[in-house]
Amino acid sequence: MATTQKYDPNIVLSTKDYDVIGTRPIRPDGPDKVTGRALYGADFQSNGLSYGKVLRSPHAHARIKSIDTSRAEKLPGVRAVVTSADLPPSNGNVTMKRRRNNVLAGDKVLYAGHAVAAVAATSLHIAEEAMELIKVDYEVLPWVLTAPDAMMDDAPLIHDDLTTRSLGESTDKRSNIANYNQYMLGDVEKGFAEADVVVEGEYNSKTVHQGYVEPHPSTVLWNQDGRITVWTSTQGTFAVRNATAAVLDVPVSQIKVVPMEIGGGFGGKTVVYMEPVAALLSKKSGNPVKFVMTRREVFEGTGPAPGSHIKVKIGAKRSGEIVAAQAHLAFEAGAFPGSAVSIAAETAFSAYNIPNVLIDAYDVVVNKPKAAPYRAPCAPNAAFAAEQLVDELSEKLGIDPIELRLANAPMEGTRRAAGPVFGTIGCTEVLEAMKDHPHYKAPLNGDNTGRGVSIGYWPNFGGEASATISVRADGKVNLSEGSPDIGGSRAAMSMQVAETLGLKPQDVIPTVVDTDSIGYTETTDGSRTTFSTGIACVEAAKDAVRQMVERAAAIWEIDGGDVEFEKGQFSSKSRPDLKMGFKELAGQLAETGGRVLGRAALHSRGAGGSFCGNLVDIEVDPETGKVTILRYTAFQDAGKAIHPSYVEGQMQGGSVQGIGWALNEEYFFSGEGVMDNSSLLDYRMPTALDLPMIDTVIIEVPNPGHPFGVRGVGEASIVPPNAAIANAIHDAVGVRLNELPMKPSAVSKAVSTNK
Repeated sequence: MATTQKYDPNIVLSTKDYDVIGTRPIRPDGPDKVTGRALYGADFQSNGLSYGKVLRSPHAHARIKSIDTSRAEKLPGVRAVVTSADLPPSNGNVTMKRRRNNVLAGDKVLYAGHAVAAVAATSLHIAEEAMELIKVDYEVLPWVLTAPDAMMDDAPLIHDDLTTRSLGESTDKRSNIANYNQYMLGDVEKGFAEADVVVEGEYNSKTVHQGYVEPHPSTVLWNQDGRITVWTSTQGTFAVRNATAAVLDVPVSQIKVVPMEIGGGFGGKTVVYMEPVAALLSKKSGNPVKFVMTRREVFEGTGPAPGSHIKVKIGAKRSGEIVAAQAHLAFEAGAFPGSAVSIAAETAFSAYNIPNVLIDAYDVVVNKPKAAPYRAPCAPNAAFAAEQLVDELSEKLGIDPIELRLANAPMEGTRRAAGPVFGTIGCTEVLEAMKDHPHYKAPLNGDNTGRGVSIGYWPNFGGEASATISVRADGKVNLSEGSPDIGGSRAAMSMQVAETLGLKPQDVIPTVVDTDSIGYTETTDGSRTTFSTGIACVEAAKDAVRQMVERAAAIWEIDGGDVEFEKGQFSSKSRPDLKMGFKELAGQLAETGGRVLGRAALHSRGAGGSFCGNLVDIEVDPETGKVTILRYTAFQDAGKAIHPSYVEGQMQGGSVQGIGWALNEEYFFSGEGVMDNSSLLDYRMPTALDLPMIDTVIIEVPNPGHPFGVRGVGEASIVPPNAAIANAIHDAVGVRLNELPMKPSAVSKAVSTNK
């Protein structure tokens, strides 16, 4: 059983157990990226390249009566034009119909920005001109933009063929509620009856975007031999391969996806938009076709994080024991079913051991782009509600907010209403670190200043991954793996291999390869990569060692069972004089049977969830409503930090995105259901001028499911900020804000109303 490590602010993370793990080497891809040599999707070039543009709907909801592409097709320089008529028929497969309709609209457009037709031409300017020549006749229909409105009985139906799936069963009810599930633990009515204090509230959040810097790029060649090659910036090459194959109705073996460098994704680059369209245009024209979205297309035509409507109720005894919790979660799926509301249900109360819980979860379609994952999908929305109510409880009960959370923290063996029993977790350790930190003990100075506390949880994922290790004659190794690097995973993979083989980090040369060159590997998302692909890399390294043990045995003419390997050294158990270093043996492989290739393909389990806590100090200008972040400290259980700098970077990045979500970011829709702020000038993300230094504290409670104790760290860091800032605003000026973003106008209005 893994032991836990209590946080001590005076102790630096220990690396005494490892030679590489826990150190901070320079990242392998750093030089190419800082010098501009790294190639991103938009950098791809090819002979005969065509340039693609997409015609998008100006309406939030409309029936397509006709599409006339004849004038565009006749324009000199136009090589091909496609509409949904060029896609394979769905033959009654509703799921496939919806997937194809999101790529190119079928009989209706379901959101402003919905792709309707596409053009490939010899230049981008000609493609843009041709796009203007396509005539679409629309019949505008009523639209609906929020979950509560879409759930009303008289709401306009977005899909004529959508019926509600309830509690796992199909129903005949036609509505915009795509899915309803319920999660129960204990007896919630009995729990509330036992409570001495009950708090409840309603909370709304707007649609927000992941905010990656690089717009979606993709180039596709449908070659004469039938093979399709895709060059793209994506979080999952195999996901792109599989989705493109499904939309085009071709075998996956017909498609190769080549990963380019990726300029941010945060979950938003896990979905296929342009690849099937580019493939169809390439097949028609005989040329490779390249798309690069504009920023407006990114906002209007790709998947944002869903808006939500949440009701939460929590009851506790005077002692501070939380005895009951209830939640109503209604999340906007966008134009097609499939929000991550189930994850909101799983994470809503996961930072607490509550015996009686009832959660109702609704997946609701609205006339917005289909929702896509955004860093801990839907968990920040749920925490915004639950963590504010926990603070209200602490105030009513007169208990310190961290002490109240500690008194109700889950432990190993705690069961959740919408999730399994916890294994080894670090919730208590994170809270103790927060309580003991100088930030929590520091005085607040000045009027209208406040401090907020919040904690959040992310379950983390495992899944399939593959890796190969090729041992070179000079003793270095080539590592090939299939997880696109969106946050330093090349370094994390190579460090785990180096630790396993007893090498230095620079002795491992990592490469993220295409789908033809490695076994199946799931998408880089859900904080699964360092854990799952990391295990594959470790197992591939062990496979290489097993083969090299036999080579050493052959050289020494002893039995393989007599050879052991530790920290880069092969030795005989029975003859201490027989020793050989990894690099020395590597130089003899060619003469002892050929080069060694270590391999691993696995489905990892036991990911181990991660808890993150935030302390934030703010100052509120009561006249303007402007909130200034004065101090911010993030605490997170990493299990074991492979590269502490990257863990800190993930914690800081999630905190910054959470600050933007909390204070400024939102999709703003006109009265016609069209996004009015589809540029980075009007969609207000925080810059360095808006932020303090984000302090980080890494807690290490090893995950027994990983050889080095790793837990994923990319998701949990965005869960607490919304609520922490809301709690700080209440501490500063005495008002509760129940809607995101908590922008200046909302804050000033709440303050003036409270006077």
